[in-house]
Amino acid sequence: MGVFVSLITRAEDRPNIIFLFADDQAYDTLGCYGNPDVKTPNIDRIGQSGLIFDRHYNTTAICMASRANVMTGLLEYRTGCNFMHGPMAQSIWEHSYPKRLRSSGYRTAFGGKFGFAIVEDPRKGGSDNKYEHLPLTDFDFWVGGLGQTHYVTAKNKYLAPYAEHYPHSTRAYGAAGVDFISESVKADQPFCLTLFFKAPHRPTTPDPAFDHVYRETHFRKLPNYGREAGRHLAPQSKMGRQYPRFEEWGYHTEESYQSALRTYHQQIHAIDVAVGMLMQALENQGVADNTVIIYSSDNGFFNGSHGLGSKVLPYEEGARVPLMILDPRVPELLRGRRTSAVSGNIDITATIMDLAGLGHTHEMDGRSLMPMVRGKAKRVRDRLPLIQVWGTAGTLAMGVVTEQYKYIFWPYGEGMDPREELFDIQFDPYEMRNLAVMQENHPALQSMKSHYNEELNRWKKNAVPHNDYKPFGTIFDLALSWEEKKTALPKQFE
Repeated sequence: MGVFVSLITRAEDRPNIIFLFADDQAYDTLGCYGNPDVKTPNIDRIGQSGLIFDRHYNTTAICMASRANVMTGLLEYRTGCNFMHGPMAQSIWEHSYPKRLRSSGYRTAFGGKFGFAIVEDPRKGGSDNKYEHLPLTDFDFWVGGLGQTHYVTAKNKYLAPYAEHYPHSTRAYGAAGVDFISESVKADQPFCLTLFFKAPHRPTTPDPAFDHVYRETHFRKLPNYGREAGRHLAPQSKMGRQYPRFEEWGYHTEESYQSALRTYHQQIHAIDVAVGMLMQALENQGVADNTVIIYSSDNGFFNGSHGLGSKVLPYEEGARVPLMILDPRVPELLRGRRTSAVSGNIDITATIMDLAGLGHTHEMDGRSLMPMVRGKAKRVRDRLPLIQVWGTAGTLAMGVVTEQYKYIFWPYGEGMDPREELFDIQFDPYEMRNLAVMQENHPALQSMKSHYNEELNRWKKNAVPHNDYKPFGTIFDLALSWEEKKTALPKQFE
């Protein structure tokens, strides 16, 4: 799927590439996505001068798996990588975009929370809390950290030199990126900078330099805010930590909600400042006109929607995130557009490969989004699978989303029936009407189940043999009862 040969092949035609990835940033948290309460002028500039993707999803909405997705262009059952499953095999990492770009002459950098381990044999385990399991030597410039990393700059080994001027890590990553850009221009090499910010991931630790930004702001609530707006959802969706975190993280009262949102958005504002540092560096170095900027997040965040906190679940606020691509080389008339076509995190690798003039060395799940950015196509895919194989057995789920509909299957059946959900995203963007219950014979239900079965068949055919992915071909099978398949459940979910 998605094999291409790019027209951009000469080294002198290849743009510089900056890929910026936030951690837990919801889709509605930017001015260019319609939020009137926030101050994100620099990130907004990316969208206002590029292409905004209004229906961009993480195929797995949790940090470890999502980072593996964007680095390789592969779905989770092909990376073999997530919490409760295990690390990535070195043989899979060899096809990642950082490896491919560096071998083709790009100068590469990584900063932030890498988030997954890479080992020769994933059956023997591995940990992103060990530097020997992180690919430091696969980059020319490294300011990445262990595990979840630290907001305190000085506590991150390779970022620590920036601590004096930038004691909070968010701006420190921006400063490191500025240095990398300068070094790359001096070296006269095309460059690819990848920054995976820790912000706004909990524990909430905002940069005090921006304490004033939202001190008096009263943040709005989305129409699906609160417990009442989640009563119609599958009971399985309430069996994980997302349900208690609605109260534990302070979304349940007006005062605590405003406090939580002020802190959350303050962390995103700091990312915006770091983005401004990078954009100014591009101007100062004279390379802004040949540098493509991609901005997204590893998963969304509920912030109280449906009476939930955190992420992971395949509802809109959990899985859908911002995506903007700014290519300054496209004609002016193609800038400042937005699209409702479905795209996924797996498409980012193919997009970066396309920009670098590289074809695929293996069969990726992702597809380049550059035909859309260049105005050559309205869409590059008609659907996308959504995967949830982490946490409790009750919250295991698989879904498929198209431009109009989303179908989710919850297989768990202990003390309850497995559930189906069908939402018309075009007319019900906040997922308040489960059409699978309201209209049992809804005309879209069978077609969405057909799409689902096609995606599941790909899972059965292509899942890696390690890290407990094969059993989910059975667990997510619509034709089998829970009693018939619960023995296939990997032991960590029992």
